[in-house]
Amino acid sequence: MKKCRYIIPFLVGALALTITTCGRGDKPEADGFTIALVMKTLNNPFFIDMQKGAEDAGSKLGINLIVQAAEREVDVEKQMQIVENLIQRKVDAICVTPSGSKEIVPAIVKANRAGIPILVVDTRVDAATLEEAGGRIATFIGSDNVEGGKIAAEYLVKRLDGEGKVAILEGIPGHETGDARLSGFHHVVDQLPGIDIVASQTANWERDQGFNVFQNILQSHPGVQALFTCSDLMALGAIEAIAAAGRTGDLIVVGFDALPEAREAILQGTMAGSVAQHPSEMGRIAVENAYRLLNGENVPEEVPVTIELITRQNAGSDSTPSVSR
Repeated sequence: MKKCRYIIPFLVGALALTITTCGRGDKPEADGFTIALVMKTLNNPFFIDMQKGAEDAGSKLGINLIVQAAEREVDVEKQMQIVENLIQRKVDAICVTPSGSKEIVPAIVKANRAGIPILVVDTRVDAATLEEAGGRIATFIGSDNVEGGKIAAEYLVKRLDGEGKVAILEGIPGHETGDARLSGFHHVVDQLPGIDIVASQTANWERDQGFNVFQNILQSHPGVQALFTCSDLMALGAIEAIAAAGRTGDLIVVGFDALPEAREAILQGTMAGSVAQHPSEMGRIAVENAYRLLNGENVPEEVPVTIELITRQNAGSDSTPSVSR
């Protein structure tokens, strides 16, 4: 079965790199600040949107913006290497979406020692590990993933009328984002005796693995009625597996991230819903707060970005979310 692939022309080898220098025309003159945004990957539309938001903010503020990412979300070592290289380069601030909530801590400590503020975006750093290492971050910008998991569960349960066989595609084991979404989902469904979790397996955030893992689940549990995935890429892979099994429209699929292709699938009826996080807002707010820090201003310890459930009723909407300051 033919699968859709995202082609990112600026990927080079295992490292994606974009440098945006702002301060042209009627924009403010660049004041020498260089801010880096280190993401998990650029092979995911979620992070492409985050980059766009960061670039928009950088252009308005007249800063030098560096965007880097490993090729795959699971490449924790590559991300740590990127951060350490940026520290050696002596950038002014680093915004990072950690690929590993614990693994990123040594790099954060190195940045602290170099006097470079770290702003964490989307995925939280493990608090206990950070405290034990004596590290600190300037702020966290992101959604409440536990709440998002609850929203997804409540909607899926409603669609099932409170009873049915459910499968789950998890993210990377031990990864804070996936664990939080999974925790929120279980918080709801574990209290409902009519909901039977027949399978819960990782697909490592990847579309191909979403296809392969859910294909196996369909074969092992042909009576499964609904699927929750901790990301839309895995959901889109699962939808392909559902189509290959001749069961399109037969399962309730709820994802997370509300990617453009997932919204289209919702409109077409192959997905029931997805939880939107607004990554472009995360990127914009991260750069704006880094700029404020570098200008000696205070920033909040945490900036929550709103989440919302996307269904067929609002999948075509392009509204800008409200953001708590």
